[in-house]
Amino acid sequence: MTAVAESGLRPVAATRTSPDAVTLEPVDPARDAATVHGWLSHPASAFWQMGHLGAVDVRDYLAGVADHPDQDGWLGRVDGVPAFYTETYDPARVLLVGVHDAAPGDVGMHLLVAPPPEDPADRAPGFTDAVMAAVVRFCLTAEGCGGARVVVEPDVRNRAIGAKNAAAGFRVLREVELDEGGHTKRAALSVCTREDFAASPLGALAGRAAGARLAPHLRPDLAEHAHRHLAAKALAELAHERLFRPEPEPAHHDPADDAGPYVLTLDGVTYRFAARTFALEHWVVDPASITRTATTGTADVELPVDALELVAELQPLLQIPDDLVATYLEELSSTLAAACAKRERELDGTSPQVPELLSALAPEQVDDGDEDRRRADAFQAAEAAMTEGHPGFLANNGRIGFSLDDYRAYAPERGERLRLTWLAARREHSHLAVGAGLTEQALYGDELSGAERAAFADRLTARGLDPAEYLYLPVHPWQWQHRVPITFAADVARGDLVPLGAGADEYQPQQSIRTMFNRTRPERHYVKVALAIQNMGFLRGLSPAYMRGTPEINDWVAGVVEGDPTLRDAGFAVLRERASIGYTGDVYHRTARPSAHRKMLAALWRESPVPRTAPGERLATMASLLHRDASGRSLATALARESGIAPEAWLRAYLDAYLYPLVHCLRAHDLAFMPHGENLVLVLRDGVVRRVFMKDIGEEVAVLGERALPSGVERVRSVVDDDEKALAIFTDVFDGVLRHLAGVLAVDGVLAEDRFWAVVADVVDRHATEHPDLAPRGGRGVDLRVPRFAHSCLNRLQLRNTLQMVDLADQSASLLYAGTMANPVARPDVP
Repeated sequence: MTAVAESGLRPVAATRTSPDAVTLEPVDPARDAATVHGWLSHPASAFWQMGHLGAVDVRDYLAGVADHPDQDGWLGRVDGVPAFYTETYDPARVLLVGVHDAAPGDVGMHLLVAPPPEDPADRAPGFTDAVMAAVVRFCLTAEGCGGARVVVEPDVRNRAIGAKNAAAGFRVLREVELDEGGHTKRAALSVCTREDFAASPLGALAGRAAGARLAPHLRPDLAEHAHRHLAAKALAELAHERLFRPEPEPAHHDPADDAGPYVLTLDGVTYRFAARTFALEHWVVDPASITRTATTGTADVELPVDALELVAELQPLLQIPDDLVATYLEELSSTLAAACAKRERELDGTSPQVPELLSALAPEQVDDGDEDRRRADAFQAAEAAMTEGHPGFLANNGRIGFSLDDYRAYAPERGERLRLTWLAARREHSHLAVGAGLTEQALYGDELSGAERAAFADRLTARGLDPAEYLYLPVHPWQWQHRVPITFAADVARGDLVPLGAGADEYQPQQSIRTMFNRTRPERHYVKVALAIQNMGFLRGLSPAYMRGTPEINDWVAGVVEGDPTLRDAGFAVLRERASIGYTGDVYHRTARPSAHRKMLAALWRESPVPRTAPGERLATMASLLHRDASGRSLATALARESGIAPEAWLRAYLDAYLYPLVHCLRAHDLAFMPHGENLVLVLRDGVVRRVFMKDIGEEVAVLGERALPSGVERVRSVVDDDEKALAIFTDVFDGVLRHLAGVLAVDGVLAEDRFWAVVADVVDRHATEHPDLAPRGGRGVDLRVPRFAHSCLNRLQLRNTLQMVDLADQSASLLYAGTMANPVARPDVP
């Protein structure tokens, strides 16, 4: 339908009909000269400065445009009647040479609309809007010119066309002086990209609604699903934390039905839903069953299920501080938006479903030397497919500070790749810490190519700076755009921070959002960077002060783990944070009061698990065991069923790799990790978990006893009694991970919960049997078979202060409890 000239800029023949019956066709000078002459001679066309031409002159002009290799003329019709003339041209070769920095895909455009009729009633309202929309779309789409950007240069005095250009999405770059055939005009050089046009008022006239294109995930069906999912989670998790207690509905509840209806009555609103309850006061609420009604007089009126309204209705019980209610609702709203986007990707096939994930995690029987790439691809496919990295938190995808474009570029579930931006940080104001056996030269030699290092040095030298006086600091592209040239403008201006540009390697954001996996060279380190957005109770920065001691802490932890034969036999290992860097030359570090501004320029490098896996092994985030896809299929269920072994054996293998080492670390070394789904990497073979890697050591590891520590590791010590030590397993493992997995396997009919917890108890007892010197006795030691344990509540922490849930320097003192809970692995002989 459209033939495109070799320049790639202009079609030599095209006819297009829009939904508004607007067509464009190549101008025919002999046929169309009289018509165009009539338009040009009208006073309304004065800005074309061609009213003095005769009909023959206009024919010659049109012929010259048609014959020009870098221009085209088009006659436009509305409902078959000639209504406008437009020209397209290559701005790199015509008119704007030396004035406009033309980019590939730029298409210049002029538009002449037929003068208005004498009787305004003869022209339909919105006529010129429809014409402008059709012309811009013609320039930007493959049916027309296929341009990436439209360039116009109207006379600055032409207010009418200026307003019309603005309505089509054009942005004025600057005013320029142009010579048009002996006439000089001052023009408003303006451009419009496809995105600009799509977002504009006139963009809607050229296709489907602009709003739908801008945010296609925010539509009613996806929003309803997201609201119901979050409302079910809120009812389940807040009931779990005893902020309220739904009651069985007497009129309908059948004690024999373990999914019987429940009711929650609030001020003027009543919720009813089907749910199953399990050990550890775990609720599994059916999202589709939730109803919300309000009583008006004697009638009940059904209301939409709305997660934000639910939190607002619960506020008298939740007691979120008045000054933080809106912040929490914003985090919840952002989580809702992310849920809509995740659902959209699942439904349109962009995000892999459980069968695809299962296939990716099954090693191919081929040896072509590309095993590491396939392993990395499967690992990152699972990473991006996750929907519940933190299943206990309601507002777990806040990401306050990300725009819609930022979300699309940087959200982990998008699976996109990015390049880190590199800064040169003046050495005297920075600190680079490296782990044992690593040097600065080796670190940068591994993480940056020789070409990158040479380019960075050249850029510093070109500014009269000595490369030896600088360290190289990677930053997130969002941080570069939003923080470095603004918050640290003075540091950049005086050359203490020097922007060097993007690095060569592509990275993929992980669930923890500020950690990046190297997709170009998967064997290289992860890079964790500061990201000054608000997400799940914290501003996601990195403290240079904390980073200074990170490699030493990691080396010490790795030494403890690698030196323990029990942990070696279990295959338990840590991914060391091998190096860290922080910049402290800013004014924020010279003020007395610590602030988030001190945590905006730091980074660390963490080992990748890819080089530490063997042929036939696959990697997956532990969060995948709690994942359900758009059809409700569970990956854990699929893995267990496809493994070829009994469900109890599959579970035991996982617990031997995960729970057993954690129990041993706590009892033998007073060592506690933060072992939630995002912090564990599973190593699977044939669908069975064989061993695990623990990560995120420097910020989250704790030594809970008085054992001797090197001075550089002392900061991780937090001495607590044995009951609180046990919470490192009870809260973080039993309540934080296993209660959710038990619910998944029970609901799916894979393994009844009594058998699930019996296997957990067996693993705990096996450790005591195999290590009698570490087993609790006489009321001393970490006893995991006690009748009850303290009920530590995570959402309560976020509700109390959504800006900073806990003080990382004293996490124990920050915790909130709601009494005690029955232990599902309590000794049967203890009442």
